Amino acid sequence: MLDDEHEMRLGRFVSGVLRHFPDDVGLDMDAQGWIELDAFCEAMKKRYKWAGKTRLVSLVESDPKQRYEIDDSFIRARYGHSIDVDLDYPLYDSDVLYYGVSQEEVDMLLENGIKPYRQTYIHLSNTSQRARQAASVHTDNPVILEIDAASAAKDGYEFLCANDEIVLSKEVLPEYIEVADE
Repeated sequence: MLDDEHEMRLGRFVSGVLRHFPDDVGLDMDAQGWIELDAFCEAMKKRYKWAGKTRLVSLVESDPKQRYEIDDSFIRARYGHSIDVDLDYPLYDSDVLYYGVSQEEVDMLLENGIKPYRQTYIHLSNTSQRARQAASVHTDNPVILEIDAASAAKDGYEFLCANDEIVLSKEVLPEYIEVADE
């Protein structure tokens, strides 16, 4: 188990490498965002002598936001990439998704749609409560937008299930967005 300081430092390293800069620590990432676990642990140990595979696995498994995943001998971030990745997740199969924003952003998004900002994918939520929680980090009074995922999917747009709560998309056009009734 990691104390708060070590967990924060290790979490920043894991997030940075898996989402943004694997090359900076000499790691090769495949097209789907996977990095060989042993190579990742070696790079991690060079920076943090106290960090090993057991601590990394503990961090991944205890992360309440399910940001990372380990599959046999590979590790990757589930979402939040600023580098191009082609995530191979199952398609989201439900009618509605949600996106929390500030009041100031509403008109612009209703007019122009939602596009990634500093990331490869938009992070949508499968519940309005989760969207509100995510948006509350950035604004005190979030407005929840409702996405007509069924119509968008019918028109060829893909929504990928990153985990139990987060769904990813490359963009959402304005015709699929409205302010949610809450």
